[in-house]
This record gives sequence, structure tokens and C-alpha cells, in this order.
Amino acid sequence: MRSSRDSTRELLQLLRAGPFHVALRAALDARGLPLHRVQHRLAARGIKLGVTSLSYWQQGARRPRRPESLKAVRALEQILELPEGTLLRLLAPEGGGGPEPLRPPARSYRALISVGAAVEELLADMELPCDGGLHTVGHHERVRIGAAGELLDRASQHVVRAHRDGVDRYLAVHHGDPGCDPARIRVRADENCRTGRVRWHREAGVVVAELLFDARLRAGDTYVFGYGFEDGTGGRSTEYVRGFSYTGGQYMLQVRFDEAALPVRCRRFSRSRPGAPRSGLADLTPSGRHRAVHLVEPGVRRGILGIGWDWN
Repeated sequence: MRSSRDSTRELLQLLRAGPFHVALRAALDARGLPLHRVQHRLAARGIKLGVTSLSYWQQGARRPRRPESLKAVRALEQILELPEGTLLRLLAPEGGGGPEPLRPPARSYRALISVGAAVEELLADMELPCDGGLHTVGHHERVRIGAAGELLDRASQHVVRAHRDGVDRYLAVHHGDPGCDPARIRVRADENCRTGRVRWHREAGVVVAELLFDARLRAGDTYVFGYGFEDGTGGRSTEYVRGFSYTGGQYMLQVRFDEAALPVRCRRFSRSRPGAPRSGLADLTPSGRHRAVHLVEPGVRRGILGIGWDWN
């Protein structure tokens, strides 16, 4: 059994050498403070910081960089009874010069959707990690197109595997068609999850939603959950696409059309990046009284996959 003296010696070593998230976790353990109590003590100092952000910091999933976050780190040094500047110093890049500069995200939404910059802006505001700690094992997605050609809703059945400990949520992104109203788009948690924070960017027509799991995953664990977005606020839709950051995993997409608005042609396609020409074009045969088309990709590759259709 480790003595209190050994724990103190280890904490002092971590405060000298880092890394930041390990030192923070050791300091929390040494003081015996759960995250919700730390949050309350920060709030008493006028600092608003969620338990989720604290959890991400101590996991190493995200590092504090914004001025408000660095202010919280200074307060944490006081709450955890640490020498002034010990945690902040661990956020400085090699060679000094202040907090670590913003590094490219592990998952670049700019490489997946045209409004990726807006998504990353929302993530930064929510202090959510771009890398959610999950890989997709299987994803079945169903999209409904309405009588006016609008995207009515989409539903997902998702199977994921955690690649680090402590993962307890998934980040869902919905990009509406031109003219949509993100404030009116409803997020739906269907199975083994519940809705957390929801943010939207009106100009970009994008919604970002946290889906909170019913369990905290360990590295290697798999999890099944279902969710959806109810839209119907945009103009006439001509395609539906999905971006993939990682290779592997099965993806199935089904698009169902209203009988009052049937397209004349449907094709699957892929793109290397947003705005790139379509490639891998293949006509799709409707099924179910000519109202639905689908694609199945047994092992996805990095990039964009989707179905497009012509109305005339």
C-alpha cells in the first residue's frame, strides 16, 4: 500500500514534469475532491466550468486554452492547494512563451463538411474534444424526404467502440439544407442515450448535439445507441452525405421519398473533400414501390460518401 509521503512525492514530480492532465488528476486524487465539488468551488469564485470540461482536462482529451479556461486553472491551483503557477506552467509549449497554441484537431470537420469551421467553433465554445474517443463499428442511417422535396428527418442506429477510457458521450452533427432554421431542428435521443447540450450556428445551418450514454466506456468497449434529427425547415434537397474521419466500419444509408415527390434518378457517389467532384458514381435501383434507395459500404474509407438525386 502506498504511503501518503509516496503520493505527495509523486504529485510533486508530476507538477514539475507533467503532463498537465496526469498532474491535474493526481492533484484531485491527493485532495480527495470529486469533480462536482471542484465545480461548486469554482462557481463560488465566479467561474463557470462544467464537470464535463474538468473530466476532459484530467483525461487529456482536451487542454485548457481559452482565457476563461486559463483563469479556471489559476483558481484550481488555489482550490487544490498547489504552488502558484504549477499547473499553468505545464500548459506552456517547450521553450516557454505562454500557454500552448491551438493545435489542429484530431478530427478535422473542415475535411468532412463544408461548414466544418462553424462546427469547430461550436466545439470550442462547448469545450468538447474534436476526437470523441470513439470509432464506428456499424452505422445504419435512414433519411426521409418530404412532399416538397425537403429533408424531413434522419434516424441513426450506431455501434461504436471506445479507444480510450472514460468515454461517455457522442457528438452528433446535423447540417441542414439551404434555408433551414437550426433553432427549429429537434434532436431526438432514441435508445441508450439522452440529449445533453445542443448548440447551433444559424448562418451555417448546422446543429451540434451531445448524446450522453447510459454508461461510461473503457477502451475496447462497444456501445449501441440510437438518435435522430427532425428537420423539415430547409429548401428542396438534392443529396445526403456523410463524412468519415477513419477507415473501417460498416455504413448503410437509406433515403426514402414521399410519393408526391419522386426523383427521376438516384446515384451513390463519393468525394475526397467538401466541394470536390463526385467520383465512384453508380445508379441506385429504387425499392419499396419505387420510394427508397440505399447504399451499403462494408468498410468505409476516409472521405465523404452519399446519395444524390435529380428532380427533373
